[in-house]
Amino acid sequence: MSTRLCDLALCFQGVIPSVVATCDAAGEPNITYVSQVYYLDEQHVALSCQFFNKTKRNILENPQATVVVYDPLSFDAWRLVVRFLREEKSGPLFDSMALRIEVIASHTGMSGVFRLISADVFEVIALEPLPGFKSAAPAPPSAVPPQPAGPLTELRGLQKVSERIARAGDLESLLGGTLETLDELFHFSHSMVLVAESEGERLVAIASHGYGEAGIGAEVALGEGLIGTVARRRRMLRLAGVGAELRYGRAIRGRVQECEGAARLAPEIPLPGLPDAQAQLVLPLIARDALVGVLAVESRDPLCFDEWDEAFLQIVAHQIATGIERMSAAGEESEQPAQAPLARPRQPRTALAPRCFVYYKNDDCIFVDGEYLVRNVPAKILWKLLGQHRDAGRSEFSNRELRLDPKLGLPPLKDNLESRLILLRKRLVEKCPDVRLVPTGRGRFTLELDAEPALVERESA
Repeated sequence: MSTRLCDLALCFQGVIPSVVATCDAAGEPNITYVSQVYYLDEQHVALSCQFFNKTKRNILENPQATVVVYDPLSFDAWRLVVRFLREEKSGPLFDSMALRIEVIASHTGMSGVFRLISADVFEVIALEPLPGFKSAAPAPPSAVPPQPAGPLTELRGLQKVSERIARAGDLESLLGGTLETLDELFHFSHSMVLVAESEGERLVAIASHGYGEAGIGAEVALGEGLIGTVARRRRMLRLAGVGAELRYGRAIRGRVQECEGAARLAPEIPLPGLPDAQAQLVLPLIARDALVGVLAVESRDPLCFDEWDEAFLQIVAHQIATGIERMSAAGEESEQPAQAPLARPRQPRTALAPRCFVYYKNDDCIFVDGEYLVRNVPAKILWKLLGQHRDAGRSEFSNRELRLDPKLGLPPLKDNLESRLILLRKRLVEKCPDVRLVPTGRGRFTLELDAEPALVERESA
């Protein structure tokens, strides 16, 4: 049975760089690595054209080329004999190939420098294995017997994830429960959900699984790195062999620095999540044509994700986006009309450990005992709660009164208040566990203190 192009799906993941060989009209050869070999159909592939001026000149003079691709599991090598047909500088194919390069460029601080010039489409004339490329592997001692199918089918697993989302009573349990279920049933062991801030410039992680508390509060600017690029473009993207891609991008960055200096280069963007991730799959969360956030999963296995994961997580992402919108609407509808808060006399109590909270007005951030805690709207909310407790002895609050307070700067629509409160609660658990926001009902919560807060307000840090 002859091998088909679609059988080489792993070769097109980019885990092992492919090689392209061309000749000019006089027969002088040129061999170089190519960033992407993109599978189109059984007769066509596309190669990314970035810096390869010699390669492009050659195929315009002599449209024949040879591409060698490698299977990252078996290390088999395959030779594709191809003929150049056309270049595309816009359209769906160009956008799909450019998105991957745009992500690597953003991570390595080379946006606008490391970019796709064209997607070059080739007809595949011949496909053949490279004989003698590697030694024959020894035969396995015995075949592994097939494992019996378990009761949990893919459809049943999707049912359980959907059920967890539908039964969630609040946004925190919806997100946390969904990520836990994805790990329990399908082994997505490292995942996070980032929500879009109302200003539309940043994404903030409010739920994570597999990172401990370190994942909460991570911020990504729109357009930065894989997560920020997916959010800005609102398109799913899967990367395999991330480490190799970054090494390639950094090598190009070093060459640009040698030739042109560093003036055109931005600082390299740190990767949120696993520092040694080899595979990443990021999906935008869209509700009613509006970006509400991003679902990101990653793994140290470079071939962890495939087309099945894309399709499955797209369904889950749609449900998460709808759930976020539903929770926001439910929180608004179920709250009682606001009433004037009643001042409570301060009761004598035992001495508590002091904690010093400093709020910097110009930067909208709070430090506790000299350590950064939170910023922007969550910082304003915490400062309001602590001030009300100090001045009026209050400990019970509602989401409604926060929405009606103009000093917090919440927008009238899509304020993401629930997401901001989740972030604030988790940052307090991580950095200041003796100050807690405890939900007491839908849209209501209590401020609990096991410390004596001292409040200091300053203009700037």
